[in-house]
Amino acid sequence: MIVQRLSPTRRQAATWPLTLLGLGITCLSMKVAYSLLEPPLAEAWLHFWGFVPAEVMSVLAGPVRGWLDQHLLGLVTALFIHAEWLHLAGNLAYLWVFGFPVERALGHWRFFMLFLALGLLANLAVAWQMGSASTPVIGASGGVSAIIGIYLGLFPQRRMGLWIPLGLFLQFARVPALLVIGSWFVLQLLYSLFGPMSGAVAWWAHIAGFMGGLVAALSMRLFAGRIDQTFYDD
Repeated sequence: MIVQRLSPTRRQAATWPLTLLGLGITCLSMKVAYSLLEPPLAEAWLHFWGFVPAEVMSVLAGPVRGWLDQHLLGLVTALFIHAEWLHLAGNLAYLWVFGFPVERALGHWRFFMLFLALGLLANLAVAWQMGSASTPVIGASGGVSAIIGIYLGLFPQRRMGLWIPLGLFLQFARVPALLVIGSWFVLQLLYSLFGPMSGAVAWWAHIAGFMGGLVAALSMRLFAGRIDQTFYDD
């Protein structure tokens, strides 16, 4: 299923998604660098840029003055690291589809800070959930899920274009964003409850990121005069 943004109802001057481009280039560059490393260095790379839940919880259990630690910094840097091309491609696809209108609504810097802050909180939730795990956790999923939550909070009545496979053909349909994102969220919740937490995907990053983004968007709607909630022509 391919998600396509619909054309807006009102034409306005386009704003280049500079933050989206920067995030995409950074993640892609880090993946290329990782791919060029030999196995021992690649493993060290993941430990350096990612975060280990057991180490994070150990630091947080100590005094607050000790929280300025590399292990906690990994909660942010892990958002830019991917070990698999498919993982990176999936995250960037979702980030582009939902992040494009969100960045235009919030502005570059607010979008960037929310991606980092909510991604950090999502990773922190994973660290708490997988408290004794000693395997590095990486990926932008927490930040991407936060952007999806913000999209739903800002544009709850929008409709999205979907190419739905029907046999040998693709049928285009306009579906409410609430239904599309709601179905995605239910799947994440089911995987979180019944899927392997120690496997390749930390599903709680998706749940925590999405909920954080939704709460942030609903809070920002109180200041709707400072947020452009219209779509743009590309």
